[in-house]
Amino acid sequence: MAKEKIQSVEPDIADLANGWMKSYGLDYKLEQASLNTEIDKALDEYYSKSGGSGGNRPDAKLLLQDKNMNYYPVLIEYKGYKDKLVKLDDNGQVENRNTKNEPIYKNINSYAVNGAVHYANALLHYTSYTDIIAIGITGYKDENGKLLYSMGVYYVSRSNYGVGQKIDDYTDLSFLKTENFDSFIEKIRNLQLSPKELEKLREKREKEIDASLVKLNNDIYQNEKGLGENDRVYLVAASIISTLGIPGKVAPLEKSDLKSSSEAENKDGDIMVRKITAFLNEKNLPKEKSELIIRTLQNTLTTDNINKVENGESQLKRVFTKIVDDLGIYYKIGLTTDFTGKLFNEMYSWLGFTQDKLNDVVLTPSYVANLLVKLARVNKDSYVWDFATGSAGLLVAAMNEMLIDAKAKIKSPDELAIKSAEIKANQLLGLEILSSVYMLAILNMILMGDGSSNILNKDSLRDFNGNYGFGNTDKKFPADAFILNPPYSAAGNGMIFVEKALSMMSKGYAAIIIQNSAGSGKAVSYNKSILKHSTLLASIKMPADLFVGKSNVPTNIYVFRVGEAHQNDDIVKFIDFTNDGYTRTNRRKSSSNLRDTNNAKERYQEVVDLVRFGSQKRKLLSEREYYEGHIDIEKGDDWNQTAPVETRPSIDAFRNTVSDYLTAEISTILKTEKNEKSMDERLSSVEWKEFVLGDLFDIDNTSSFNSDSLVPGTQYDYVTRTSTNQGVLQETGFINEENINKAGTWSLGLLQMDFFYRKKDWYAGQFVRKITAKIEIPEKAIPFMTVVLNNQKPVLLSVLVRSVDTKFRKTKVQLPCKDGKIDFEFMESFISDLEKERVKDVSDYLKKYKDASEETSN
Repeated sequence: MAKEKIQSVEPDIADLANGWMKSYGLDYKLEQASLNTEIDKALDEYYSKSGGSGGNRPDAKLLLQDKNMNYYPVLIEYKGYKDKLVKLDDNGQVENRNTKNEPIYKNINSYAVNGAVHYANALLHYTSYTDIIAIGITGYKDENGKLLYSMGVYYVSRSNYGVGQKIDDYTDLSFLKTENFDSFIEKIRNLQLSPKELEKLREKREKEIDASLVKLNNDIYQNEKGLGENDRVYLVAASIISTLGIPGKVAPLEKSDLKSSSEAENKDGDIMVRKITAFLNEKNLPKEKSELIIRTLQNTLTTDNINKVENGESQLKRVFTKIVDDLGIYYKIGLTTDFTGKLFNEMYSWLGFTQDKLNDVVLTPSYVANLLVKLARVNKDSYVWDFATGSAGLLVAAMNEMLIDAKAKIKSPDELAIKSAEIKANQLLGLEILSSVYMLAILNMILMGDGSSNILNKDSLRDFNGNYGFGNTDKKFPADAFILNPPYSAAGNGMIFVEKALSMMSKGYAAIIIQNSAGSGKAVSYNKSILKHSTLLASIKMPADLFVGKSNVPTNIYVFRVGEAHQNDDIVKFIDFTNDGYTRTNRRKSSSNLRDTNNAKERYQEVVDLVRFGSQKRKLLSEREYYEGHIDIEKGDDWNQTAPVETRPSIDAFRNTVSDYLTAEISTILKTEKNEKSMDERLSSVEWKEFVLGDLFDIDNTSSFNSDSLVPGTQYDYVTRTSTNQGVLQETGFINEENINKAGTWSLGLLQMDFFYRKKDWYAGQFVRKITAKIEIPEKAIPFMTVVLNNQKPVLLSVLVRSVDTKFRKTKVQLPCKDGKIDFEFMESFISDLEKERVKDVSDYLKKYKDASEETSN
């Protein structure tokens, strides 16, 4: 029988929505939006980029204004089928991109909300609008011909990184009426994303920017000949700066502004230089600084080859277009430290460093940068400097910490604005000798709100006297916080930078991450000199794979109090932080090479607290991982100590060994030929029949969440995809009702494909399935069925994870039968007898062991 073709009701949906808008007096708003060329050009960009695969442009668009005269584009997408309102991913977010950062055009085409959100991102990407309303409407006709419809109303903005937030449930478009619109906008303003939700969105965007940067790098490398490594970096910096714009003063450079003309003084490079000059002038940077930036970028932007017009287009416009298309969305929605770090990590791979310089330019991971900032006790009043600033990642982390502290402590908006400007302009100083890396630092600080005033292109060891670099050049920078990841090829593994910086400070704190051989003999003279004016507070051994894929050197963090000579009796806190809670990989195609697998965030905070307050703050770290000791100020090579090892074994060690021995002995007994043979004969004597697993069990996804959602308690198990401890990571108290999996089901972890029967209610982590029996199984037969299920492990391990459910349902198994039905009585009897046999064997062994022990004692 042919499948009945379902008729689309999209025209009816359109008539319904248009009727509403006409009755609300919004017709002219539609016309106003259609006349807005900025919006239309942005929508055309996304449509053309998709090659027509991204569905039609929005069915309707409005441009509405609230009482504060702010404009809000409204994009409406109609569909005409049942269950085609919205497609969400496992995190409850609109699913428009896959793990490779490719648009999922099937979803964008098929689902109303997905299409509207897709084109809302076009406006974020290519226009000055930062707050967009995306509406999807779909429906169908029931058997009586009545139109049934559903509606999704989402907010797409910089604040939610363009992913979109559902605003509320609505049954018509009356919230767009003039008299209702302000209260609707107020509802949007009150939308709140929790820190965990924001973190998930950041992680999602981080994965996307990884893919975009790799794509951009490969594209330019393979298709744009004649561009050196530095040229590529300068082109990215120039393109981003020229498209930032300043509202009301400097319009962002658009692709259409580059005409690819051969006219003197009006080539694409000339246009871009003028735009960058206008931007920097409005930023009120020191004249020398602006001139240096412009001069550096101009050398690349105005060369003949890059401005040569071929097939109507210059190479500069072609590269500019690729950069804006691939990266524009990320700095338009507001880059964070994490996004910026991703950008510069990839940029570093473009720079032609020799092998012996690779370790010198390795970027500090953002979470380590934040650790250094906290260890250096940075606050809103700090003056922070970095003598080998690289891309300024450490200074960005410091600036963020200072602004957070200012916001927490200053309640006057006017005072906060003044303090924020002061922090960016006068309380940060960085030095970078490599001109190409220096440009990355400048771009980084501009993107992060412009703390670029005192980022200097100087040799900090030879050319820096401690003064401000611009403006107050005759005034000392009053540094009281020093953070550093130095070039390890420098003298003393880089300790030469530390010695100079600390000698120029009179007070404050310092935190540096450095090759750990600097503390065990490679920097003796510098270390001894440092101790004459600074106190070593802590030595922290970091994970060996901290810079996996970038550098192979082992590192330590050293923390100092500046302005006070170290005494031999001063306590030094030695911390073994090799287990920092993160698991790292170096797989190029991995969706995430950094995973929090053991309370990483809490562990990093604990290290900060331990350094500042001592052993009373130790919770997650063991006694072996935290040790308070002393160093000799005359040695300079004893900075990497560990807790002393107790040479005499403890009673616990003896008990553990004996316990392991007894376990092995009992295991041997349970595997004797006698036991195996008798029970095997019973299995052979029963009738067996074939069944399909899908007829016996349901397999379902579980509503997963991360372990950081767990709460104190023992009422529930938290089950993960591993097989350790029967998949139970830990116990937890009540979290919510909807995520609970009931007792009397099996869990299936998709890592090793182990089935475990759950005797109490449980929650699940990622990649865990729930197996529910469709038939009634007696309690005593449960172990038998568990064995049958686990017997299918080789079958399930042979397929991809996404195919497990299908394979499970189709897999055939054999079960004991009697009169054509499953013989549960046999199963119960078999398991009961097997338990009795095992108990007897173990009891006999324990009695034998007890008798032997008593004879020995006598």
